[in-house]
Amino acid sequence: MTRALAEQVRAGDRRALARAITLVESSRADHREQARALLDDLLPDTGRSVRVGLSGAPGAGKSTLIEALGIHAIEAGHRVAVLAVDPSSTRSGGSILGDKTRMADLGRSAEAFIRPSPTGGTLGGVARRTREALLLCEAAGFDVVIVETVGVGQSEVAVADLVDLFVLVASPTGGDELQGIKRGIMELADLIVVNKSDGELVAASQRAAADLRSAVHLLRPKRPGWSVEVLLASGLHGTGVRELWDRIQHGLRALTSDDQLAALRADQAVSWMWNEIREDLIRAFDEDPNVIRSLPTVEEGVRAGRVSPTSAAHTLLRRHHGG
Repeated sequence: MTRALAEQVRAGDRRALARAITLVESSRADHREQARALLDDLLPDTGRSVRVGLSGAPGAGKSTLIEALGIHAIEAGHRVAVLAVDPSSTRSGGSILGDKTRMADLGRSAEAFIRPSPTGGTLGGVARRTREALLLCEAAGFDVVIVETVGVGQSEVAVADLVDLFVLVASPTGGDELQGIKRGIMELADLIVVNKSDGELVAASQRAAADLRSAVHLLRPKRPGWSVEVLLASGLHGTGVRELWDRIQHGLRALTSDDQLAALRADQAVSWMWNEIREDLIRAFDEDPNVIRSLPTVEEGVRAGRVSPTSAAHTLLRRHHGG
């Protein structure tokens, strides 16, 4: 089954790609085994895209900017996949925002693939299987993969381990916007874009860009020799989008010219391996019958103050190891 699915993905079959991503997102043990076989089969066909992470505070116009950027890249001869990580419904676990609806024009293109994925509460907003989905999109021939995250927070740290370049999107609200962007998030950015720079907001956008340039000037460079640029754009009107794409291309060339890209992706792969180990260890712990039997009594002891959390954790870990 996985061999046939792999061939369909390689051939660029969009329905097969959607089925493959559904498979890697599944938590069923038999599906996970099939997903591992599929990924191993397709791994030689990956790694040929530019991987871009894009995030920003809610209301910054991320989806509108991504749509304009995606359409521009397609017009330049590229195939574009967007992995839009949605907040999850606490009831069903499903996506709430529905990025296919928010990127309707891009979604109609035969050279685009948009996949909303519910976070499921994992990795601070980046779906656990986003990396696998990214690799599948590359194997299907998409040479630009954009990962959009929920908002400004822990998700940016996670997406930085997935992509080549990270773009932070700000809205033209000046000081309020700067207050909402944490220093650590700005240190992750390779590029900053002040979006919605149109109409009555042009002057405000210019002020926000000047404030952001002053702020990034004080930060330690993310990479040796790299300076973070602050651009102005309007996703709604398409202005500044060509410049953003040119800077992304320039950044990729800079990474490739001195072998930084290969080293970056190798480090990311090892980091993701450790993420998988941690997730699998936690799942094995949660599903251990010895832990399940002991948990109510141990938790009650902690609640009642009879046992310290440290001792309780040690007890449960011993139960997991058969002690």
